[in-house]
Amino acid sequence: MDELFDRLAGCFGRVETRKWARAYLTGLLAPVERKNGWQLAEAAGVAEPTGIQHFVDRSRWDADVVRDAVRSYAAQALAGPQAVLVVDETGFLKKGRLSAGVQRQYSGTAGRVENCQLGVFLAYAAPRGRALIDRELYLPRSWIDDPDRCARAGIGEERRAEGMLTKPRLAEAMIARALDAGVQAGWVAADSVYGRDGKFRAFCEARRMPYVVEVPVKQTVTDLDGRRRVDTLIGRAPEEAWHRVSAGAGVRGERVYDWAWATLPSFEEVPAGFVRTLLARRSTDDPTDIAYYLCFHPDSLGREEVVRVAGARWAIEECFQAAKNETGLDHYQVRKWDPWYRHITMAMAAHAFLAVTAAMDPKAHAGWVASQSPRSAVSWR
Repeated sequence: MDELFDRLAGCFGRVETRKWARAYLTGLLAPVERKNGWQLAEAAGVAEPTGIQHFVDRSRWDADVVRDAVRSYAAQALAGPQAVLVVDETGFLKKGRLSAGVQRQYSGTAGRVENCQLGVFLAYAAPRGRALIDRELYLPRSWIDDPDRCARAGIGEERRAEGMLTKPRLAEAMIARALDAGVQAGWVAADSVYGRDGKFRAFCEARRMPYVVEVPVKQTVTDLDGRRRVDTLIGRAPEEAWHRVSAGAGVRGERVYDWAWATLPSFEEVPAGFVRTLLARRSTDDPTDIAYYLCFHPDSLGREEVVRVAGARWAIEECFQAAKNETGLDHYQVRKWDPWYRHITMAMAAHAFLAVTAAMDPKAHAGWVASQSPRSAVSWR
């Protein structure tokens, strides 16, 4: 904890603010049921939540500076060339219309349309552990088109302009920040919200950043005889093209699926030494349950490495669950834009502390050995 807070202390200009920052962080790690103002104050040993509330709402400090320190702390402690930058969003269910960015929208957390905020996050998933290292609050069009509503939620004109970004653009900004800061990572992984976005894939390719991104069944790619849906191409795969491979260990043991993998024709320019491939994951229990991935990576990599990255995407779900259950990621009672970022960033710091501490366990390395064996129209691999 001292090592982490040594990194964070300089982010807070006044001694009093540093004291409240440490109290807030300690409270987020405390075994209390809800990490709200009253219980955080109790964990800090004070009678009222006024100081805690002032720290997250009105005191002078920059949540982005703290985010940079948290990202450096986590990425350095967990660093590895096999690390994956994973993008995903999570929902924060809310009542009313006053919380910044709230509206009725689909929440993967709830599995349905709910009144909620959506936060887009970047996780660092490495052999030693995984942690959340960046975040952005998604601002829907209903908010962008209502400047008065934005002003009441503390969203100024500059922030409102930034909020006009879509989720894939927010994801690109977070990935760029991580790479520009020197974070060591070999891959990007994301679900179909980002994978189906051609600009997002082009962004990764322009940076020579390998990716494995899920795409919807209706996604089309270019084959020798024109544009074809991914399910059509995978439907042509002979049964011998499917190989049973584990995508890594899960809570119930090894996550074993059947995988088919094919090289896509290169009608568009591909960076030298790289290749675009199509990957499919089929359930061993239900052959009709198939997920599809577009991939971009060095041509020398083998199937097991690409499958590993596809499986690594689930690491961010584990981060969400742990951060919500253990460090109060979703326990906040703030409504405005800046306080949201402040609470979320401090919860990420607490979660990073747990992740780095757990990484000291030698068992954390299990299951992350990559295959580097080379493999050689759509051609099945």
